[in-house]
Amino acid sequence: MTVILIAVALYLFATGLLVRSVGRDPGEGMRLWLWPAVGGVLLHGAYHLLVAWRTPGGPDMHFFAALSLVSLGMAVMTLLVAIQGRMAALGVVAFPLAALLLVVYHLYGHRASSGLDWRLQLHAWLALLAYAALAIAALLALMLWAQERALRRRQFHLWLRALPPLTELEDLLFRTITVGFILLTATLLTGVLFVENFLIQKLTHKTVLSVLSWLTFGALLVGRWRYGWRGAKAVHWTLTAMALLLLAFFGSKFVYEMVLRRA
Repeated sequence: MTVILIAVALYLFATGLLVRSVGRDPGEGMRLWLWPAVGGVLLHGAYHLLVAWRTPGGPDMHFFAALSLVSLGMAVMTLLVAIQGRMAALGVVAFPLAALLLVVYHLYGHRASSGLDWRLQLHAWLALLAYAALAIAALLALMLWAQERALRRRQFHLWLRALPPLTELEDLLFRTITVGFILLTATLLTGVLFVENFLIQKLTHKTVLSVLSWLTFGALLVGRWRYGWRGAKAVHWTLTAMALLLLAFFGSKFVYEMVLRRA
């Protein structure tokens, strides 16, 4: 529990420093939030490793564990992006979310997954990384929408200073979608190659929704490259694809594990 409390405190401290820096000179105290955020991420990851070490069977990949791991991936990606001097404001959402889901995972309890060989574990980890990257893309899309809307209405809010220019934010959005699309492609390929008995495991609906999300993200990238899609159209396609992906994985996991009480 001590690890949890310290990780949560560090996450929230980093968030507070980021919120405090909104509206200030970008160079002023720019890196103060970095060290508590790094500490929170390290302790978050250490907690999952500790659980995996103490829990018999395979790594915990159940509903709340998966949510916590995705939020950890989001926090790590936020650090990687922000260290380059871009979009530190993502941490205002990513860090509290990681803190919340870490606490929820701890309170819910730990369950060992059935034994997974290295191929299925690779498939599962690729899926979690893809969800983390595309969840960051969804956050960037929402920020892009809010920034565009405020500028169109000539509402120059203080929080706008925490965001990069529209073109830079849009460029970061599509770079993130590209990374997530590659990871999602690898996830689907490993699923086809390594997962057996789709019908017996009742994975059909999950696969269909995942493929629909993959097609939507792919169409968005083609539209960006071929027709220069941007702005509201990019936001709508991104959020639609992410909604399909959430239904595919976490929707099905919630129904099977939380409603039907099945592994």
